[in-house]
Amino acid sequence: MDFRYLGNSGLKISEITYGNWLTHGSQVENDAATACVRAALDAGISTFDTADVYANTKAETVLGEALKGERRQDLEIFTKVYWPTGPGGKNDVGLSRKHIMESIDGSLSRLQTDYVDLYQAHRYDTETPLEETMQAFADVVRQGKALYVGVSEWTADQIRAGHAMAKDLGIQLISSQPQYSMLWRVIEDEVVPTSEELGISQIVWSPIAQGVLTGKYKPGEAPPAGSRATDEKGGADMIKRFMDDTVLERVQKLQPIADEAGLSMAQLAIAWVLQNDNVAAALVGASRPEQVHDNVKAAGVRLEPSAMQAIDDALGDVVERDPGKTAETAPQTRPV
Repeated sequence: MDFRYLGNSGLKISEITYGNWLTHGSQVENDAATACVRAALDAGISTFDTADVYANTKAETVLGEALKGERRQDLEIFTKVYWPTGPGGKNDVGLSRKHIMESIDGSLSRLQTDYVDLYQAHRYDTETPLEETMQAFADVVRQGKALYVGVSEWTADQIRAGHAMAKDLGIQLISSQPQYSMLWRVIEDEVVPTSEELGISQIVWSPIAQGVLTGKYKPGEAPPAGSRATDEKGGADMIKRFMDDTVLERVQKLQPIADEAGLSMAQLAIAWVLQNDNVAAALVGASRPEQVHDNVKAAGVRLEPSAMQAIDDALGDVVERDPGKTAETAPQTRPV
């Protein structure tokens, strides 16, 4: 496993980071989820990312149980706050001081730890003053409940404003967690340059485009049984933007490039996002331990410029690059 600094901090994280978004507590039984975490640890992954909203807090509980007994100093544990949790009361959502201060305590209890290494704003809250949010994050850090703070799916302007307030408050906003893959490059024109300027790294989710970049979805064919595209608990909704025959046809053209590089299609996709110097880690999930073992082989891989160009040529105009998509896909009001 290779390790990279997160932002301009001294914190090193594994460049393959294990995430339990759509699996733990929902799609995968707890024993299987624990086996995947053990496989990640055995493969050298030390960084684990979750969120309170995943399976309505169950994912944090599963991860806490799976990591129990590990030396805490050897791990980097990340979680997030914003989306509705619990019974969905009027204050069980957003980035108000009340929700943040209550949520961090709940997350720490479920994760069975005294602190998280990174506490992230899971989206931007349009209904809470940014000053209130950042002050609450600063207090969480000063209380020793989080070491650093980050954001997820914020625009470049939002990141700049949040970073400035964090600096004034004496805390470090060091990370951004956006969607990023060969097919979804909306961060490249604005978020990445702003982050590079401010000393912020990307921890990217869905580097395999919810499984599309593995090549298992074939144009003109029904999705394989049991795949994410058939999961009505959330997977099918997230993947549908890529389930277009033109996209799937282009993705099939990546197979010879992967073969030439000696990689699987999934490994090629993960290695591709890690070529971006502003990316500190690629988030990967798993429903089976063998998926973990396959994904970690992308660590430390350097793709030749010719391979990077061949990928661009193969995908062509199906790549989404519009930086406005970050704001367009963000909640305009707090979800209920």
